[in-house]
Amino acid sequence: MIEKKQQKFLTVAPFECAWQKDFKFKEAGRGCVVFEAFACNDVTVVFRENVGSQHYHYKTDSSPHYTVVFGSHRNRRLKIEVDGKAVVDVEGVGLCSSASFQSYWISVYDGLICIGNGRYPFQNVVFQWLDSNPNCNVQYVGLSSWDKHVGYRNVNVLPLTQNHISLWKQLDSRAYNEDEEDEGDYEEPMSNDKWGLANFLESWELSDVVFSVGMEEKPVPAHKVILAAAGNFQFGADDDIIQLREFGYPTLHAFLQYIYAGQTRISEPQLGPLREISLQFEVMPLVKQCEEIMERFKMNKKLFDSGKNVEIIYPNHQSLRPTVFPYGLPINVGRLNQFYSTGEYSDLEVYVEDYGFVAAAHKIVISLWSVPFLKMFTNGMRESSSTKVYLREISPEAMIEMLDYMYSGELNSEDIKDNDTLLLHVLLLADKIQYVKYFKSFRQFLLVK
Repeated sequence: MIEKKQQKFLTVAPFECAWQKDFKFKEAGRGCVVFEAFACNDVTVVFRENVGSQHYHYKTDSSPHYTVVFGSHRNRRLKIEVDGKAVVDVEGVGLCSSASFQSYWISVYDGLICIGNGRYPFQNVVFQWLDSNPNCNVQYVGLSSWDKHVGYRNVNVLPLTQNHISLWKQLDSRAYNEDEEDEGDYEEPMSNDKWGLANFLESWELSDVVFSVGMEEKPVPAHKVILAAAGNFQFGADDDIIQLREFGYPTLHAFLQYIYAGQTRISEPQLGPLREISLQFEVMPLVKQCEEIMERFKMNKKLFDSGKNVEIIYPNHQSLRPTVFPYGLPINVGRLNQFYSTGEYSDLEVYVEDYGFVAAAHKIVISLWSVPFLKMFTNGMRESSSTKVYLREISPEAMIEMLDYMYSGELNSEDIKDNDTLLLHVLLLADKIQYVKYFKSFRQFLLVK
């Protein structure tokens, strides 16, 4: 089911540059390159309007280009050059060349250059710079070197979408406006149809697994704990790529959309492949619905217009609480809570000051409920790459209750029914972490005793 992707090793000689036909942005001026590199000196990446030669070197290039240099000046600095002129020369925090492979990514979006550590784009941002006179024509990526050999592997050039950009726009607004808040009331900052797991569909934010789909091996990011709670996905410690050469991207997109959004649309001829991928990973509600629709189509083709898409909605999606995670989605709550209790697929340890360890959790789940936590996990600062979070001035018992609620969508009222102190602490914590969803109804539920 899950295969290791072959590592393609590439060595670049001193003062040379490697260009390959697949090292190209899908859209000029917009793209992201992810790679692993090792070197005893500079690791250099060039973005150019046209392909250069093997003996190309950015120091002698007179054509428009961007150059990003990792580990300059004996692994101490990060440099960005525009058409051969240095525009950035700073201490390379979190960036350095190394005798062992390390992962990096660089994105270019209309002159905005973002640089980070790790295998997953848009996480662990360490530096970004905006060109006031952007070159929107660069589309070829060259892997270069200085005066010593540089090794590259697992190089992928990915398209940039609006997913991560729109996500940050939503988070920039405050969770609530204290000046406009009436006493005893709370206005939800994001309506239920605008916020939820669907915002993380095919997003690199907090992703820890990648589908490689079709013969073109298109990379599609996802989240292990979500997939495993929806179906039968078995991940080992180092399994982070799922090869699906037999399926096309439209099929995988519809499959993931059903899991993340609780509904999807697909053309009638794609129902068979959608059923197959759902059966392979045992997302049984979708298997059953595909089979029912296919059977109805066989019995009466007039029920369907072959020129239109078929809409598939998870049966519980339109229940009384259609978008409260994990309800309204094909998520097995029991399985999700099992991952929480065992720490399986966990990427976060929660600690409370003067108490210690509270729980092993999942950033994606906590981020679905709290804007401050999501910003903490995706702001590119130290907390983004850390697997531990330390909380101060909160009740550990209240934090435990809150985490239980995040994973189950239900609060154990028996624990707090006769405990006014715990009730108060839960209320204060809910306000402090700025619940994205249903804060008003959540607070009313707590206050009704």
